[in-house]
Amino acid sequence: MQYMTLSFTHKNTDIKTREKLSFGGEHELLNVLKVIISHTNINEAIVLSTCNRVEVITSVKECKESLDFILRALSHISGIGKEQLESRADVYDSTGAIHHLFAVCSSLDSLVIGETQIAGQLKNAFNFALKNGFCGPKLNRAMQQCFKCAAAVRSSTDISKNPVSVSSVAVTKAKELVGSLEGVKAIVIGAGEMSELAAKHLISSGAHVVLINRSYDNAAALAEKLGKNTSVKSFSDLRKALNECQLLFSATGASHAIVTDDMVEKREFERYWFDIAVPRDIEVSGFENIHIYAVDDLEEIVAKNLALREEQAKIAYGIVAEMTTDFFKQLQALSVDPIVKEIRNRAKESALSEINKALKKGYIPPELKDNVEKILHQAFNAFLHKPTVNLKNVSEISEADNIIQSLQYFFDIDEEHIKNLTLQKLENSENETDEIF
Repeated sequence: MQYMTLSFTHKNTDIKTREKLSFGGEHELLNVLKVIISHTNINEAIVLSTCNRVEVITSVKECKESLDFILRALSHISGIGKEQLESRADVYDSTGAIHHLFAVCSSLDSLVIGETQIAGQLKNAFNFALKNGFCGPKLNRAMQQCFKCAAAVRSSTDISKNPVSVSSVAVTKAKELVGSLEGVKAIVIGAGEMSELAAKHLISSGAHVVLINRSYDNAAALAEKLGKNTSVKSFSDLRKALNECQLLFSATGASHAIVTDDMVEKREFERYWFDIAVPRDIEVSGFENIHIYAVDDLEEIVAKNLALREEQAKIAYGIVAEMTTDFFKQLQALSVDPIVKEIRNRAKESALSEINKALKKGYIPPELKDNVEKILHQAFNAFLHKPTVNLKNVSEISEADNIIQSLQYFFDIDEEHIKNLTLQKLENSENETDEIF
């Protein structure tokens, strides 16, 4: 069995294609999982579907046919041509699939490296597949380890602690100034990328976003995209809104200021305005309780955070690589144990068979049977001790697969028998895994 993942992300797939591939509702997700798992080569599957990525994570008997089937299934469900999907998809198998999974869960493959939402999204996708019977011991073990990897990255680095865009820095600064943003109303002027990022960070922090733009339709389209905790006001309502709200974020493409002194009325409460537009949107002065932060005030923080983030990402990738190696060592150990057990059982069966033959032929008296059995058992233990130790350490070397296959050949051990024993051991080991959620 092998691990295989198909990945469609912001890196390889435009938003229109990702929208067609999106499986947001439970019914859609259930349907695509049923189709994927229907192929005889595909044993287990998890589908992660977010605004920035679609990941089809599988355990398969064979990759080539499984990949072709999944691409055809996704093409049928989404209406996108198979060739187009094939040209866009990043496909990972075996070690690459696990390394990619660990990197994704650790937010190293995200649009904003270090963002914390992806681990929760993966957890939900995993739980859904597990609950509905699409996820078994192979993927279960991989997911358990990937969450441990993400936790190790978070605890060993500062990769998730520092925002990396002007918009995210502005929202973080607002949190420092206001405290919790839960339930706080914030105006966002504009409907472009910077405004959208600011709105997303505000919503994720619990704020209610009021979108204002010269084009009401563009603001309404953005509000629909953002979903909950957003409302839209017309541009003519800007004067009233900025005198009612504590927070304002402006990122328009206007060539001149859109918030000026004549629009501002004195208020007793403190107001914090973030002008993240170039040229500036806000030209206001002389109001003691209005605090304005422009791009220049924020970009230095962004630069420092980016440098720190890149340095921390190097450390994080080191953790991912190490835990990927450890994961396959654990799998090798799990596959070795049944072989060791099988060899020892065969040695015991051979010894008992020869003792019974000797008894029948009178070579040994019946009263000595137990003693002879003990002697033979000790002899086999002594003979198998060093090979057993070496075999249990085989997962530490690169030739592990070849050695295991050679042993199976020399001792004529059936591959399916070993697979079944390994799966049983996987299932048993799951029950011993500590709860990590």
